[in-house]
Amino acid sequence: MLLELAQWLAKDFRVFNVFGYITLRAVLATMTALAISFVFGPAVIRWLAAKKIGQSVRSDGPQTHLIKAGTPTMGGALILISLGVSTLLWADLSNRFVWIILIVTLGYGAVGWVDDWRKVVYRNPDGLSARAKFFWQSVIGLVAAIYIAFSISAPNNEKVVQLFFQWVSSGFTLELPSRRR
Repeated sequence: MLLELAQWLAKDFRVFNVFGYITLRAVLATMTALAISFVFGPAVIRWLAAKKIGQSVRSDGPQTHLIKAGTPTMGGALILISLGVSTLLWADLSNRFVWIILIVTLGYGAVGWVDDWRKVVYRNPDGLSARAKFFWQSVIGLVAAIYIAFSISAPNNEKVVQLFFQWVSSGFTLELPSRRR
């Protein structure tokens, strides 16, 4: 959003051309995410503690983890919110790879949220099963990988797709040609 605004302002004021540099926007995005975390973090932690959204500790784990019982959980939501807002503010939203990374990050965050939700609501320290976590993370990753493989507009796109299908059809083992000595 802010990149679009800066590009619009740069037509009249050359000083706004500096926002075209990805390094500056990366630093500003980092500082924005940090500021969001510092400003809203204490309030989120207080709210989680007031709602008694605390950590359930597994009984078969290490004894040192028992002191974590009741620690506010779902703090990853604060990280995802600050990351998402910062990305939407500073990233080039016309770049489809920005959207892929954001969707994958939020998708993995959703899997973590479901895991924490089950731990909190059902008081089940196991949360989401490892099989379900792996399944959903694999689905998210494969959808993103397939989208990237078929949307690359590079001259060697056909080779990438061919290697991908060769790798899948060979049972996920691909032997590269040997070097000649």
